[in-house]
Parts: sequence; C-alpha cells; structure tokens
Amino acid sequence: MKHRERITRYRTLREQPQWKLLAAANAPEIIGLLQSLLMDGERTLASAVLHERLQRALDQLNGEELSRELPRTAQAYIAHWLAQGWLERRLPDGADQEQYELSTQALQAIRFADSLEQSRVAATESRLALVIEQLSQLAAQTESDPDARLSALRDERDRIDAEIARVGAGRVTTLDGKRALERARQIIGLADDLTEDFRRVRDDFERLNREFRERIIDDESERGDVLSRLFEGVDVIGDSDAGRSFQAFWRLLNDAEQSAQLDAALETVLARGFARRLDRNERAFLRGFTGTMLDRGGQVHDVLQHFARSLRGFVQSRGYLEQRRLNQLLKQAQSEALALRDDFSAQRPIGRDLQLTTSRLRSWSQWKLHDPRSAHVDGSVLRNDAASISLESVGDLVASSEIDFRTLRRDLHELLAIQPKLSIAQALSQRDAPQGLGSVIGYLSLGTRHGVIVDGEQELAHWRGNDGQWRRARIPLVWFTQEKRHELA
Repeated sequence: MKHRERITRYRTLREQPQWKLLAAANAPEIIGLLQSLLMDGERTLASAVLHERLQRALDQLNGEELSRELPRTAQAYIAHWLAQGWLERRLPDGADQEQYELSTQALQAIRFADSLEQSRVAATESRLALVIEQLSQLAAQTESDPDARLSALRDERDRIDAEIARVGAGRVTTLDGKRALERARQIIGLADDLTEDFRRVRDDFERLNREFRERIIDDESERGDVLSRLFEGVDVIGDSDAGRSFQAFWRLLNDAEQSAQLDAALETVLARGFARRLDRNERAFLRGFTGTMLDRGGQVHDVLQHFARSLRGFVQSRGYLEQRRLNQLLKQAQSEALALRDDFSAQRPIGRDLQLTTSRLRSWSQWKLHDPRSAHVDGSVLRNDAASISLESVGDLVASSEIDFRTLRRDLHELLAIQPKLSIAQALSQRDAPQGLGSVIGYLSLGTRHGVIVDGEQELAHWRGNDGQWRRARIPLVWFTQEKRHELA
C-alpha cells in the first residue's frame, strides 16, 4: 500500500541531517545561531573565529532570563554539529587553520524554516505566467516539424508587429506596481535558489572524485574504464553529466553579451518605482547578484579543476598501484579471517600477548603551536601611566589576536586549587604573562565567561614582558572562584 511505502521513506528521511536539525530539542537556538554565523554574512569562517563568535553568542544567550539554557561550550557544540552533518570542515590549500561552513543539508533545513513565516499566495499571476512562458519555450524548442515551427514563428512575428504598432501609437501597457513587485520577488526567490545550487554541484563533484578513485582501486585489471580514459587524457570529472552541465552554465555566465544584458536589466529594474518597495536585503541581493554568481560559480569551477588535476596526478604518479595493493591485502586478510572463524573463536588464546596502543587521535588544530613572534618583543616601549582596559574592547581584541587560552586556563585551575578566590592581578603576581598584554586580555575574556565581575570596581595589574620591562594597567575587578574551577579544566 502507498501509505506503507511513504511511511518507510519518511522513516529513512528522519535519519537525515535536515530532519534531525528541524526536530532537535533546541532547534530554534541551533538554527538561529547557524544562520547568523554562517549564512547571513560570511559563508566560511576560520576555526578560531567561529569558536570565538559562537562562544560570545552563547554567553549572551545564557545571560538572558527568557532564553533556553545552552550549557555546552562552543567547542562542544561545534563537534556535535559536525557529527550530526550540519557543519563541514575543510583545510584549503595554503590555509593555516581549518575552515567551517554549513552543509548542504543544513542549508536546506534553515531555508525551509526561514520560509515558514513568509506568506505566499498559492497561485499568483507571476508564477502562472512563468509556467506558461517556460512551457511555450519547451514546446517550441522541441518541435521538429518545419511547418509547425514556421507557423509558430509567423504567429510570434504578427504579435511583435502588433505590439510595435501599439507602442508607435503611444499605447504602452505596463505592469502595475503590485504585480511588478510580486514578479520581482518571484525572480529574487528563483535567483536565491540558484546561488545555493552551487553547493549541491560542488558536493556532486566531491562524490564523483571519490567514486572514480574507488573504481580505479577496486578494478584489479590493468586498464579499467576510468583508468583507460585518464591515460588517454580525458577529464573524466569534467566529461561527466554534472561536469558538462556546469561547464555550459559557466560559459553562459562568463559570456560578455549575456553578462552585459543581465547587468543592464538589473540596473533598469532597480531604477523603477516599484523597486523602492523592496526591502533593503532584497535590493542588496539584486545589486550584488552578478558578483555573487561569479564568486560562487568560480569556487565550484576551482573545485572542478582541482579534482580533475588531483585525479590525473593520482594516476600519472602511479599512486593508485600502492592503494590497489593495500586494498588487495585487506581483502586477502579479511577472506582468510572469515575462513578461520569457525576454527578459532574470538575468545580462544593464541599464545601471544598484543600490547594495545595508548595513543590518542586528535585533530591537529587542537595542538599548541609555537609562535615565534611571542619571543620577539620591541624593547623600545616607553613607560607611561597605567592605561585602562574596558570589557567592551576585550571581544574585539580577542577576535583579532591568537591568545594561548589553554595555558591561562591551566594556571587559573592550579591557583584555585590552593586558594578560594583569585583576581586577575593576583594571578599575574603568581604566574608569568608570556604574551604580555595578550595574556591580560585572555584573563579578561575568561573572566566574562567563568568569573564574577564586580561592577564599577577596578584593580591595578602588573606584569613583566619578555623584554624584562614591567607594565601595568587598570582593569575591571574580576574574581575567579573555586566553585567554578571545574569550568577551567
């Protein structure tokens, strides 16, 4: 029965990232944070920037009385979102840290949730006109009978001649403002969907790259289909259906005549009176549409070229032979293990002791890297009166600095083990400030999350820089307490 098939299909879809995001217990908060951080503005953020911005947003939300509690740290949430398939993590060539962006599934879920409050008439005139126009073009472009094509062209010529005559007589018919506004928003919706299609195209290329590599490795013959085509110089990714489709689109987008026509049409539409009734985001989208299309299309084009070069290099360097040999060894080991499973149980002693490894696998982005700049400090700093640092400036300073929060957390955790509470000045008197002012800024940033800020009070902090000079500054009084010591672990 149809309802059983549909229920089975929906059960499968329920396990997909889109459904999981919409059905999450704190979906409003997650969707709002993801949309604000990685969709409304920049679409890609470096790891450090995303962690800092998310932590700042979490602190702000947790400080509001009516907001739902979000107890985890930014790092924990990002790890969870990666596991759920809502974020993607990459390390671009030449980048010094990982880059994060929304997954295609998360984008679909967010766009769906965002569209729920946007009322739309079920059958508008603009949507019907678009359907009629596209169907008419499809019928004309697929007609193979010369007589029928000539008849259609003559009818079109008569219609154009009649329109020319009406305009020449001064009878010009235009869309009224309401219908023009409706059609403009319909075009904006279609154009917005088009810009998001680039993500799906890029995912298609990634899938093709994996599939072609797997086929090369799995095919044990000397010359498989993909391998033979690569040796013949064929770009198998660019020659795929997805590749040919994108290349045709890319040529059209870069056509000078088409681009000029598009730019002229956009300028004309924005100059019309009804365009003033579009909101600011809609006008900004139309003004930057060409640039957005070229930018995102260029990213996909670069991905296509990169995959094509890397796949060809994988074959030409004969690296696939080593991968194929490893694959054969794994299959052989698996086959022999299956053949012996009836003779040797899993609990049967084999007469040998195997020492299991105790190493931990971690992302390299969690490693503490040495920064040579921290060891070179300009010694020509003049002694001045104590400066003041406000909490409002801490966020911007942290975002633009690479602060060693791990060492600062460790120092605070150790000091609070032997005293009930601790201020930043007291911490600086007992521990060095290896990054100078950066360490002070780091303590203030940690204080906004894990400390108690005393309103209206300040203290004078002293620290010695790497050049041996003592410096001081007035900073807000912040107390770290043993009750919150576990948060610094």
